[in-house]
Amino acid sequence: MSTGQPPDLELSPTSFRKGNVPGDADSDLAARINVLDLQEQMPGVQRLRDWALGALAPRPGEVAVDVGCGAGTEVRRLAGLVGPGGRAVGVEPDPGLRAEAESRTSPDSAQATYVDGDAGALPFADGSIDVLRCERVFQHLPEPAAAAQEFARVLSPGGRAVVVDSDWGTVVQTMGDPDFVRRLNEFSWRQTPNPYAGRLLRGQLHSAGLNVDPDIAATAVVMPDEVIRGMQVWRPMLAQAVAEAAVTADEVAGFERDVQDALDRGDAFFAVTMFGALATKGIAVG
Repeated sequence: MSTGQPPDLELSPTSFRKGNVPGDADSDLAARINVLDLQEQMPGVQRLRDWALGALAPRPGEVAVDVGCGAGTEVRRLAGLVGPGGRAVGVEPDPGLRAEAESRTSPDSAQATYVDGDAGALPFADGSIDVLRCERVFQHLPEPAAAAQEFARVLSPGGRAVVVDSDWGTVVQTMGDPDFVRRLNEFSWRQTPNPYAGRLLRGQLHSAGLNVDPDIAATAVVMPDEVIRGMQVWRPMLAQAVAEAAVTADEVAGFERDVQDALDRGDAFFAVTMFGALATKGIAVG
């Protein structure tokens, strides 16, 4: 799989967080769109997306929402399932990503729309949403439990929600000195609002008053060699880790050599586990 990412398109550690203020807004947006496009090509991501759609089972005429929709791929899939009598809404706080989603949506697809909004403050009335999905958003939220409460608020009785997220405590890789990798990971986790999001999903949805399926979906998302070669997995964090003395510049140089050597040998490996939880809203009796 080719990345198609020019070397000047660099993410920052906060690129996908609310309130991100990039030095070069156009480059930052282009990098985020490129990363989202790359991620959705990964088999692990595709498996969880297909599982989520099957678990949600959107029906014609329903209102479906994708919270943190990015470039809108899953909104368009939802629109095709709820049909002309339904509505699929992508909630995306970033105006650049919303514009990209709108540009990729057919003008005659009236049931697919995009709105500004935040996972913790959705622009919908109580009990107005039949189907809700949210993918890789909770890891960026300082208060993910508040988002779960918001999902419970907007779901209709009998409504279904699927939340999918990574758990960065599950990272495994073959490259780098183990002590360096440990320190870099621990530094990265400290910079992330909710690095262990995946393992917490079920409990947060349950605490919000939703009925949570006791089973959970999971898949390993394995980074392609092309992504590893570009150091896109680590680059946003490396300079910051050096600046804050979590690692040294010499260690980073050695790690970069280790990555390239592993790629040359054909044994480079980096993977993180993504989890998906299904929840439903009970129907009031009486």
